[in-house]
Amino acid sequence: MEPMNVAVTGASGRMGRMLIRAVEEAEGCRLIGVTERPGHEWAGRDLGECLGGAATGVPVETDPLEVFAKAEAVLDFTAPAATVAHAELAAQARAVHVIGTTGLSPADIEALDSAARHAVIVRAGNMSLGVNLLAALTRKVAAALGPDFDIEIVEMHHNRKVDAPSGTALMFGEAAAAGRGVRFDAVADRGRDGETGARKRGHIGFASLRGGDVVGEHDVIFAGEGERVILRHVATDRMLFARGAVKAALWGRGRKPGSYSMMDVLGLS
Repeated sequence: MEPMNVAVTGASGRMGRMLIRAVEEAEGCRLIGVTERPGHEWAGRDLGECLGGAATGVPVETDPLEVFAKAEAVLDFTAPAATVAHAELAAQARAVHVIGTTGLSPADIEALDSAARHAVIVRAGNMSLGVNLLAALTRKVAAALGPDFDIEIVEMHHNRKVDAPSGTALMFGEAAAAGRGVRFDAVADRGRDGETGARKRGHIGFASLRGGDVVGEHDVIFAGEGERVILRHVATDRMLFARGAVKAALWGRGRKPGSYSMMDVLGLS
C-alpha cells in the first residue's frame, strides 16, 4: 500500500513540530504539507529551513484548503476556532481529521459532529495508550464503586497551558459519569471558591494545577469512608501524543465517515 499523505496544521507550535517529526519517523506515512496562520514568519518558507535544517521541498502554506486537497489525513492540535474551520475543509477533502485540540465548547463539538457525517474524525483529549486505558478503568471503577465514593480529578500541566481543566481530565470525568450512567454536565463541579457548602453527593470534582514544564499528570481519586482508590497517569514526553495521532490517522484510513475516539482506535470502546 502507498504511504498515507499527511498534513499537519500549526506547524510552528510545540505540538506541530512533534507531529511533523512523528509523521517523518512513522512507517506508512508521507508528509505532504503543513500550515500556519497568515502573516506568520514561517509563511511561504520551506519547512526544513524553518526548522533549522536542509530544505525539504515542503512549503509552509497559509491556505488549509490547498493543503488538505492533497492530504488523506490532517493532524490538528491547534485552537478550537481553527479546528472547527479545519473540520469543514477536511470533510470537503474527505480526509481523516485527527483532532487533539482541547478547550472545545459544546457548540464546537456539534460542528465537528456535523463534519463527521462526511469524513472520518478521530477526536481525543489525549492520544496516549496509557491515558485511554486509564479512562476505560475509570469507567469500570466508577460503575463498581457507585456514588458512595466521591470522585475528584486532579491534573497538573506546564505554566503555558491556556485551558482548564485539561481535556484529559474532562475525558476521565466523562468516563466516570458514563460508568455511573449519569449526564456528565449535570454532575461536573469544575471550580470551588469561597463558601461552597458541603460536597454534593454524586458530583465529580476537578482541580487544576499549573507550573514549570510538567507534560501532564492526572489522578482520578475515588474517596470513600475509610479508604481511597487512586488511578494515576504521568506523561514525561509529548512525543507519545504525536505518535498516537499518527496511529489514529492510519487507523482511520478507508473507514466510514463518523466521529471516533482513541478508544475506537485502540479497540477499547
